[in-house]
Amino acid sequence: MHDTTALLVELGSVILGLGLIGRFAGRIGLSPIPLYLLAGLAFGDGGLLPLGASEEFTAVGAEIGVILLLLLLGLEYSASELVTSLKTQYPSGAVDFVLNATPGAVAALLLGWGPVGAVALAGVTWISSSGVIAKVLTDLGRLGNRETPVILGVLVIEDLSMAVYLPLLTAMLAGVGLAGGSIALLIALGTVGFVLYLALRHGRLISRAVSSDNPEMLLLVVLGLTVLVAGVAQELQVSAAVGAFLVGIALSGEVAEGARKLLTPLRDLFAAVFFVFFGLSTDPAEIPPVLLPAALLAVVTVFTKIGTGWYAARRAGIGERGRWRAGGTLVARGEFSIVIAGLAVATEPRIGPIATAYVLILVIVGPLTARWTQPVAARVQAWRGRGEDTGRSGAPATRPAPAAQEPAAQEPAAQEPAAQEPAAPEPAAEEQSVPTAQAAQTAQTTQAAEGQPVKERLASSTD
Repeated sequence: MHDTTALLVELGSVILGLGLIGRFAGRIGLSPIPLYLLAGLAFGDGGLLPLGASEEFTAVGAEIGVILLLLLLGLEYSASELVTSLKTQYPSGAVDFVLNATPGAVAALLLGWGPVGAVALAGVTWISSSGVIAKVLTDLGRLGNRETPVILGVLVIEDLSMAVYLPLLTAMLAGVGLAGGSIALLIALGTVGFVLYLALRHGRLISRAVSSDNPEMLLLVVLGLTVLVAGVAQELQVSAAVGAFLVGIALSGEVAEGARKLLTPLRDLFAAVFFVFFGLSTDPAEIPPVLLPAALLAVVTVFTKIGTGWYAARRAGIGERGRWRAGGTLVARGEFSIVIAGLAVATEPRIGPIATAYVLILVIVGPLTARWTQPVAARVQAWRGRGEDTGRSGAPATRPAPAAQEPAAQEPAAQEPAAQEPAAPEPAAEEQSVPTAQAAQTAQTTQAAEGQPVKERLASSTD
């Protein structure tokens, strides 16, 4: 009974604290994710006040949080949109892999970890956090933005790539031969292909089977199906997050809309638990010794991820502001990086602390870059534009004087219609006076525009 009491007290305190933190973050215009993580770090192992009674429950809640985040993300898009995204975004996926896996592999080789450590750390730096990014997009109200399908396309390619990467990494860590690794890979690819086939060919039948007019029944069936598929996917070496995402893709129409409304509050609750658990599972004492290399690696991969998002959005025809938003949103790393580090820690123990510090830095910085990358880029471009205008201001500065004198030279010509007025009837004179005034006004507007400085003309054309 004492254990149950302690569990309830700890859970109540954690959930109440998360609510207060979320309200504070909303008032200052910040995503609550970094504050959730810092709270978990403060109350985890080695923190100010470790929470022991609720640790097991929090771990299960964190898994459910990731599953619900990806399920709700999948409900936003149909299977056909997923396939279209994969067809159009695969070059962006290749660029993403090269730009972001390379720094991790190079860092591991420089640290002397060998090929297995290089493959593991490459995965840590490559994969963005679908859970964190899904929460950030929701918090910032960007689910309907033009660049959001591009972001999701990159994330889907990364998540589906885990079906190939994780079995290969597991085989390398276990020292399994080529045959054993190939079997695991074929099982993973077969699972993903089967679920995608069901979603594309029989998505309507699945939605019809799940559909219910009773909200309670719909909630139980969708949640139960999602957790079941996620567990089976995890057992078959495909991540649970990918399984949940594919379930969301398979559901469509009124079922998807109803499930989204019912599951959104549960997602918000368990997503907060996930971020707290990530902090709880990190020992603060392990971070300082590896903080410098982790920070350097984080700085490099912040820019490579921004470049990835910018390139992907540019290929999709998104405007410049959307390109910067896409790049900043992709920066966060999270659940997949921790999973990869956890698998590799038994073979290469040194990867654990640096991966934890690296992910902690980027899971805090990620929501900030999602919010501020585009405004900062706009200010830098405006500053550069002012510098270029200042450097060229000497040449056009002499142009307004002659332009201002042109109307005086043309005044006699402008008076010619007035001299011909007596020869024409009054109605014709009235008809001619209107275009004459318009022509004079147009000429003055053109001359005034020519006399403007370059900076003002650029500003007016941009507006």
